[in-house]
Amino acid sequence: MAFHLLHEKIQKAIAELGYTQPTPIQDQAIPKILEKCDLQASAQTGTGKTAAFILPGLDQIAKNPNLPGKGPRILILVPTRELAMQVAAEAAKYSKHLSQVKIVCIYGGAPYPVQNRDLSRPYDILVATPGRLIDHIERGRIQFKRLEMLILDEADRMLDMGFIEPVEHIASLTPKSRQTLLFSATLKGSVLKLSQRLLNNPVEIQIEAEQMEKKNIEQKLYPVDNLDHKYRLLDHLLNEEGLTQAIVFTATKHHADELADKLSASGFDAAALHGDMNQRQRTRTIALLRKGQIRILVATDVAARGIDVPAISHVINFDLPMSPEDYVHRIGRTGRAGALGIALSFAANKDMHVLRRIEQFTGNKMASTIIPGMEPKFKAQAKPAKRSWGPPRRGFGGRKSRI
Repeated sequence: MAFHLLHEKIQKAIAELGYTQPTPIQDQAIPKILEKCDLQASAQTGTGKTAAFILPGLDQIAKNPNLPGKGPRILILVPTRELAMQVAAEAAKYSKHLSQVKIVCIYGGAPYPVQNRDLSRPYDILVATPGRLIDHIERGRIQFKRLEMLILDEADRMLDMGFIEPVEHIASLTPKSRQTLLFSATLKGSVLKLSQRLLNNPVEIQIEAEQMEKKNIEQKLYPVDNLDHKYRLLDHLLNEEGLTQAIVFTATKHHADELADKLSASGFDAAALHGDMNQRQRTRTIALLRKGQIRILVATDVAARGIDVPAISHVINFDLPMSPEDYVHRIGRTGRAGALGIALSFAANKDMHVLRRIEQFTGNKMASTIIPGMEPKFKAQAKPAKRSWGPPRRGFGGRKSRI
């Protein structure tokens, strides 16, 4: 078992966290990383991939703790602030008995003075988003002379966000002798080309995507014509009996704020959750959600990762995600602890290619659901429409929500 290959202090931390068996990605990746192989791995969020690279990285530091020089020994590049904080927290958790290991986390949107102070002190692991890292590099605050391991986490998302040139530039500044690990939901297209440019004879690991057969989640599709049509449908659905708490997913942070304000003005107990909020705001919002004081959470994908609130009865995709994996992650926020969950998705004509990818990935073809009085001009599918939910109600008009 892969855990037995690790330093005893790391094994102690793992045991205290209650982990007894490695996940498939951990079991396959850890031995290869310990053998100093470059690695390209396909694994979804939730498969334990963070530990798959953090644990052998910590092992390398633990077995050679006194490497001279300044700067990081391990650099972990991630696409978003939320993921940076999550990875840094995981590293801290697994290194709790390695007192010499210091971790620094830098990302955009945070004050420079605090990050400058952290970077001026000795540290071993640097978790960073590409843009902010390049800012610090250009200011002369980071050097990579003793870097041993470069890790690209969620490489596909980094490239989707336009970080390919920053990632390649950062890699060009690191020692050629480094070990490079690339983790991605898929290993094809631009991700595969990037891997070919940055990795040296990599070992490839592919963990089959967990399609998550959500038997306890009812999935429905609502064809829509435009934004106003979405608003009217959402208001109707949020007033249905049986909705205890809901997460409404939007594509952008700005729209999450806008929609949460609109819902609050209409009498719903609503709040937004997204990456532009500071940690205190996010923590407070999630705490209020858990207490039931927030009934409708309007969120973006990254901000909602890891939310586990059993009372969430509905997930509503106000905007469909571009990634089928994100769709699976979203609907997994409902139907927790064996409860029945409901996942509702709005789709316009322009969303059909995204919808097809989601249906192919999940193996579930969603039939259109039509609310009498709110029929769309556009029909998402040729299947006969399924009528449900009763007559329409008023739009956002200040009426107090029944939920």
